[in-house]
Amino acid sequence: MKTIRFLSFLIFINLSAFSQTASLPSTGEILQGIKKLNTVGAVLYVAAHPDDENTRLLTYLSKERNLRTGYLSLTRGDGGQNLIGKEQGEALGLIRTHELLAARSVDGAEQFFTRANDFGYSKNPEETFAFWNKDSILADVVWCIRNFRPDVIICRFPTTGEGGHGHHTASAILAVEAFSAAADSTKFPEQLKYVSTWQAKRIFWNTFNFGSTNTTAEDQLKLDIGLFNPLLGKSYGEIAAESRSMHKSQGFGSIKTRGESIEYFKLLAGDSVQTDLFDGVNLKWSRIPGTEAVQQDIEFLKLGFDPFHPELSINTLVMLYKHLQQLSDKNNPEVRYWKQQKLKETEQLVLAVSGIWMEASAASYMGIPGDSVSMNTQIISRNPVKIKLQKLSWFGATDSVVQTDLQSNKLYSFRHKELLPASAKYSAPYWLSKPTNGGLYSEANQQMIGKPQNDPAQEVIFHVNIEGLVLQIRRPVVYKTADPVKGEVYRPFEILPPATVNFSERNFVFAGTDPQQVQLTVKANKDSISGRLQLDVPAGWKADVAYPDFYLASKGDEAIITATVYPAATGTAKLKASLSVGGASFAKSIRRIEYDHIPYQFILLDAEAGLVQANVSIAGNKVGYIEGAGDDVASCLKQVGYQVTILTDEMLGNTDLSVYDVIVTGVRAYNTHDRLAVHYPRLMEYVKKGGNLTIQYNTNNRIGPLNSKIGPYPFTISRDR
Repeated sequence: MKTIRFLSFLIFINLSAFSQTASLPSTGEILQGIKKLNTVGAVLYVAAHPDDENTRLLTYLSKERNLRTGYLSLTRGDGGQNLIGKEQGEALGLIRTHELLAARSVDGAEQFFTRANDFGYSKNPEETFAFWNKDSILADVVWCIRNFRPDVIICRFPTTGEGGHGHHTASAILAVEAFSAAADSTKFPEQLKYVSTWQAKRIFWNTFNFGSTNTTAEDQLKLDIGLFNPLLGKSYGEIAAESRSMHKSQGFGSIKTRGESIEYFKLLAGDSVQTDLFDGVNLKWSRIPGTEAVQQDIEFLKLGFDPFHPELSINTLVMLYKHLQQLSDKNNPEVRYWKQQKLKETEQLVLAVSGIWMEASAASYMGIPGDSVSMNTQIISRNPVKIKLQKLSWFGATDSVVQTDLQSNKLYSFRHKELLPASAKYSAPYWLSKPTNGGLYSEANQQMIGKPQNDPAQEVIFHVNIEGLVLQIRRPVVYKTADPVKGEVYRPFEILPPATVNFSERNFVFAGTDPQQVQLTVKANKDSISGRLQLDVPAGWKADVAYPDFYLASKGDEAIITATVYPAATGTAKLKASLSVGGASFAKSIRRIEYDHIPYQFILLDAEAGLVQANVSIAGNKVGYIEGAGDDVASCLKQVGYQVTILTDEMLGNTDLSVYDVIVTGVRAYNTHDRLAVHYPRLMEYVKKGGNLTIQYNTNNRIGPLNSKIGPYPFTISRDR
């Protein structure tokens, strides 16, 4: 008999009100959670990219039907565009990953991924599969289905190509194939060490009416999802717009909709339906044998909940938790799955009605392996419930026995200093820890595949006894500070090397044989760092560093070191940097990402830069550049020898444009700068007098409508890809 285990990341209750840094949930949200306890069913939505998901439907399924709801995005969106900054590629994928997680914290669904790398626009699924390796991504979709065990699967796109993008069509093809493969023990049998096979009841296509493409029909299954939730005080259209608007890098800020909202569905495979997605699917506890006591407890909770005194439900919740623990799940994956899921939900409700808030914050936002971390751990119970804090476990290494009875509405603080293990891994997105393997992120650990993000760098465990129920509550170590404008601000705790080194550019272009100065910045992550910069120079190239030694007195200090690099005759290469500190070598650079709508992020990369020797013929010299969105072209032009001036709105209105050999508008400049329409006459006058005006890429769609005139003669940019 195979051992069946279910991964903890797939039983996370994604309710933002229950998160560790948020305020306690309202009584309406608590009652919403109690209602969810009584539903035993799951639904998985499948598409290709972040922002492909139907947030209206996810919200309805999660908060009206009270189903365990998940969104599987095949990619993290690395190949997309960026409306809010200059990040591209893997950095953009990290932003979009956390935009998805922010969206899920609003609509109540959970988030999953495959290892597929978004390589940009693809014309058809054949091209997509050639790049990704179809079998590998199919295995990942099957893995997600076997873990999540959805009763129903819903695709955003069809298998027949109406979705346009090759990734879109590929996502539907994979979902349909995985619908059957997940139930077949001969498919990807290596997964069965951890999970069992699973057959969903049916799979649908959520048809759509986008622009000129209408795939809906009146003979399709229809659902009105535009309902109002009185417990939350919002309609599902309002909640969905808040969720959708988290995709800020893609310009998806949305108007809140109210009233009737009809969604259409076409059956792709599985049992037929008449009136509902879940026709014939038992979504109640009666699908699980031996749960009569559980059902009775939940009914008592629903009938006896007092919104003015939620703590009065604590004894029933404790009883429910113990009855769930007693369910016999031997050789029964179905019971085991829902037992674990509902234990998690019940635990969150126990904390909510008790009014417990707890947190572990570090004195600094970073720690170094082998060094100590100072922490302040706090706990408060705001409701009159009998609670004892028995002990605190620090980083899984040390226990502090406290045996403290919590008095209502009294904040308890425990200061502690703990050593970070010397073997502690540096913080970095797990899927970026190794180079991509073709179209796949490199991840060999089966149990990591699908996880949206890393586990916390370090955790503190609160061992609490609540009315006789002993729980171990994990809280990630975080860092918080007071920003003069934003107020209380949190960021994840980071584990970093003692120092990092960054090149000033990711690539250096040599337009001839002349040497070029390359700047590197060494930054200390702890006090009193001294060492030497070393460069690994590729064959045929040469680098001189006049002053390679550095000393940095305080954490956060930086040293700028200049190298003179002499190019090879032709070709491309990598210039690598490392720091020799205390007999050890450190060769990581750090790239930080900071936006208000997602947690503070960073990527640790190998400290290297590209070297390109290109015999570039330069025509003219002076370039006037109008920056666009996510635009880094101006710095590239400087590297090949052009004198570049960034043209501001004021300069476009007042300066003599004829001094420029060429004026270039940045990527999507006309989508993001309304004032370019005002400057149109001056730019056309510049062209009329012999000036060269180069317009880079702009879009014309519902996200980025193109309302300004561009050229001297009328033309329209198509909305088609």
